Amino acid sequence: MPMIIALVGATGTGKSGLSLEVAELWARRGVRVEVVNADAMQLYRGMDIGTAKLAVAERRGVPHHLIDVLDVVDEASVARYQADARAAIEDIMERGAVPVLVGGSGLYVAAVLTDFRFPGTDAERRAHWEAELARRGAAALHAELVVRDPAAAEAIGPHNGRRIVRALEVGELTGEPFSAGLAARSRPWRPYRQFGLELDRSALVSRLDERVRGMWRGGLLDEVRALLPLGLERGATASRAIGYSQAMAQLRGDLDEAEAIAQTQSLTRRYARRQVSWFRRDPTIEALDAAADDLAAQVDRRVADDLAASMSG
Repeated sequence: MPMIIALVGATGTGKSGLSLEVAELWARRGVRVEVVNADAMQLYRGMDIGTAKLAVAERRGVPHHLIDVLDVVDEASVARYQADARAAIEDIMERGAVPVLVGGSGLYVAAVLTDFRFPGTDAERRAHWEAELARRGAAALHAELVVRDPAAAEAIGPHNGRRIVRALEVGELTGEPFSAGLAARSRPWRPYRQFGLELDRSALVSRLDERVRGMWRGGLLDEVRALLPLGLERGATASRAIGYSQAMAQLRGDLDEAEAIAQTQSLTRRYARRQVSWFRRDPTIEALDAAADDLAAQVDRRVADDLAASMSG
């Protein structure tokens, strides 16, 4: 079967553009590529500007999967995403094309590429921690997770209350840390090669800050206004998306525009740091300098033999 190619890295490093360049390069040799999205927020319909989602016209005819598959009121689930992404990849492989997994949501990528298993749930334990989240807040629960499972706490961060609750629930349910599941990343689900785009910190910060300013210039507030009647504020996942939460606060009058932009920039930089930390822990990732001019050619050279063998096999 064809192998999976994964292009990962922090937000703003150029993963989507590289996937299109690789697709066009291989198309000239008769190798078809289809992209599978691994950005959790690009799953949502209508959340385009704030997620840097490629418009259909910008995809250069390359098929894209798992984009615009959720409504803003739906809750994103890694387990559901794993099933959907693997089904899409198997369909792509059956057509004789190469699946290219593209995104920066590290847990989503790992769930697809590796033998990542999801433990069950316990309604009583879940209800307990959800009540604690409502009473004490995400920061307090994150501090508790730091003590119980430092690796999971670092990967999740202090703001994602839903995932913090899940990590605490799993720890009590299984008697093992939530992060123990990360060990499964040593066992591949299917053959893959994974490339991580890296950029000098100062260059990345500059690029991210400008991207945020561009979101506001590009009409993020109008996008959010259109999503509010569809339930954006009620969405457990979508409402917390960086940029969207700040845009809603601006529309409510809680932040002025400068404050909303500055807060989004700060949170985006913090999120990028967590992404970099996550991907650097994965020894299967082959680093690429995101500032290089020949990235597609570099990927091509590195996988040529493996790709040819998998396509002929």
